[in-house]
Amino acid sequence: MSNNNINNTGDNKLCDQTTRRKICSLCERPATVCLCDSIPAVPLSTSTQIIILHHPHEQRHPLATVPVLNKCLKNCHIITGRRLRRGVSAVLDSLYDDAEENKPGQSVHAAFLFPGTDQTPSMEINEWKSSFGDADSNRFVLIAFDGTWKHAKEMVFASFPFVSKFATQVCLSYDVNVDGETIFSSALTLRKEPFGGCMCTMEAVARCLRILEPNGIEIESRLVEVLRTMVRFQASFIKPINRRPKLLKKCKDDEK
Repeated sequence: MSNNNINNTGDNKLCDQTTRRKICSLCERPATVCLCDSIPAVPLSTSTQIIILHHPHEQRHPLATVPVLNKCLKNCHIITGRRLRRGVSAVLDSLYDDAEENKPGQSVHAAFLFPGTDQTPSMEINEWKSSFGDADSNRFVLIAFDGTWKHAKEMVFASFPFVSKFATQVCLSYDVNVDGETIFSSALTLRKEPFGGCMCTMEAVARCLRILEPNGIEIESRLVEVLRTMVRFQASFIKPINRRPKLLKKCKDDEK
């Protein structure tokens, strides 16, 4: 009996080894969806500092774009948690202290990216950037919140008392009256978006850097190409959905 148990255990281990997916040591993604050919060999440099609050539930999500974005950008700092507060980032702490002390002539300008509401209106990021002179036009800190839209709202709400002291709420163009895109309608969408203009964190950061960086067009293009590859890989694994026979028959009867 004991010998049989040992043999079975050995068979199980062999099975695990043969069925376990191979993971690329560089991009840390399954070998079948490796992004090494798309990710820049040397992370892209930016004068803008990017700080992303990454929800804990997103850490192991297969469609998370933040881990890939972090490999593409040199000046990108990821914070895992549910809210921003003192002690989680030296950069943010410094901005908060300057704001508390009301120091004049602050040379670094911070913004957090999220669509506005009636209670917390947002400013278009290109309008925000245009409000500063050319002398300090490349001294920016961009804060983004990464998670599902429900989680992101919670993260922004929890972080607002802290970040609103030193950062302006900005947004990209959006329309709550238009339905959001899906992987079937956009080459850059991994998950269904709630309304028009919403996008994943990687695309949102790319669009912002286009505006904030002197060579923003090139940076945006490189990031978007990586995202496009991710979406193409994901779409190749999605099988077409066929309607059930009963539902199909009902639709035909309704048409008659």
